[in-house]
Amino acid sequence: MTNIFLNMASIGDFDPLSASIPATKVEITVSCRNLLDRDTFSKSDPICVLYTQGMGNKEWREFGRTEVIDNTLNPDFVRKFILDYFFEERQNLRFDLGIPGKKCGTIIVKAEELNNCRESVMMQFCGNKLDKKDFFGKSDPFLVFYRSNEDGTFTICHKTEVVKNTLNPVWQAFKIPVRALCNGDYDRTIKVEVYDWDRDGSHDFIGDFSTSYRELSRGQSQFNVYEVVNPKKKGKKKKYLNSGTVTLLSFLVDIEVSFLDYIKGGTQINFTVAIDFTASNGNPAQPTSLHYMSPYQLNAYAMALKAVGEIIQDYDSDKMFPALGFGAKLPPDGRVSHEFALQNGNPQNPYCAGIDGVMEAYYQSLKSVQLYGPTNFSPVINHVARYAASVKDGSQYFVLLIITDGVISDMAQTKESIVNASCLPMSIIIVGVGPAEFDAMVELDGDEIRISSRGRYAERDIVQFVPFRDYIDRTGNHILSMARLAKDVLAEIPDQFLSYMRTRGIKPSPAPPPYTPPGCPRAQGFRPIVSSNTHIPPLCLK
Repeated sequence: MTNIFLNMASIGDFDPLSASIPATKVEITVSCRNLLDRDTFSKSDPICVLYTQGMGNKEWREFGRTEVIDNTLNPDFVRKFILDYFFEERQNLRFDLGIPGKKCGTIIVKAEELNNCRESVMMQFCGNKLDKKDFFGKSDPFLVFYRSNEDGTFTICHKTEVVKNTLNPVWQAFKIPVRALCNGDYDRTIKVEVYDWDRDGSHDFIGDFSTSYRELSRGQSQFNVYEVVNPKKKGKKKKYLNSGTVTLLSFLVDIEVSFLDYIKGGTQINFTVAIDFTASNGNPAQPTSLHYMSPYQLNAYAMALKAVGEIIQDYDSDKMFPALGFGAKLPPDGRVSHEFALQNGNPQNPYCAGIDGVMEAYYQSLKSVQLYGPTNFSPVINHVARYAASVKDGSQYFVLLIITDGVISDMAQTKESIVNASCLPMSIIIVGVGPAEFDAMVELDGDEIRISSRGRYAERDIVQFVPFRDYIDRTGNHILSMARLAKDVLAEIPDQFLSYMRTRGIKPSPAPPPYTPPGCPRAQGFRPIVSSNTHIPPLCLK
């Protein structure tokens, strides 16, 4: 029996027109080598059962099982496991081969992202000699695209802009996901209707035509000049030919890359934590303090740190994390600092080994510093921004987690720091702990209106704020509280990450070739299901 822990990413709510999907599909293939032989007169007949673990009660449930392969100690299972990958959740998986013993062989797990129609297409059309529908002028034409459904109905998927007062319009090029246009079926009918725009909404129907993605993919040619036909006019007039033509001018396919493509290409997620050591948190020696170190349970700071850190640490290869504090008086001279290293007080070397190292540094700092104030965010934001500004090639992305209990004292400087950081490869997560009002934090979140500083607006939304109290489980289940918190605070990271890469035109690096661990015979029969750049190196676990 082998336990494997994978982190998997939700990317927004589903919108069929924006092609945003709730999760990435990952296909898992399992092979084994040198299994323990449990049969007397022949070799074992192995089968692999996959169990997944619930977020709340941690109960293991069977997800699926492979086929049985007779008489082999080195099976390559054909049946796959297809799972939803959620970046912001820790998804524990258990692979059970039912072979007891410490040295029962090796399992090789390969994960591949399913490339389920991730193409987008940029198209441009023009019209020629369309029907004149307006009494005092020419038509104001626009196009409406529909994809056909399996039941014969049609669903609208795109509408062009209106081109005023012309019978020979040239519409602007537009980009549409292939999934929205034909749901990945290249031969599915696409219907295009041509209308004359009217101010009152009673647009006049000029005519329509049908095509398919496969036809359109031929690009500009005689095959993509379409007669616009009005069935009513055709039925009334014997000499009726058409109501004009629509021509495809250009057709350009683009592959929509995902967060996982960058991770597989080697992009590192650098995680930094900054903890509020201001006096408003209360005396750490008192149970009423938000920093109180109980021998029985984690305080709110520790829970937030552990919840987020344990997910994001798996995206950093060296797992050395800067841990900073702010708002405290430091030994030996009692100077106030808003940018000190928890590990050793040296901001030039704030690195801790893994989340456990960060937790230990946090606890040690509580014993050595004096909680003071005020609550200044800009120094720690600028600290991470300096590192992010030095690596803009897409090889690294920086995530700063700020855990705080109160009102920001340097709001103007913090806004300026965030606006400056919005053009850098970084995101900021703010977790508010305790009962305070967090109006300023909500303003910084800027989901509706991006924050501004001195009249300059943030280039993109990079801040996510959540109050920890909203995630506390009423039954006292702290594991569930932490899982809920991690899910929400990390949900926006993939989109923020992709927005930076896309606006800079940064493409993922090619994934390295599949890795065969030393001493592990190469698994036979592994082939990528879409293209060679979709591999995640397999895990070889003993």
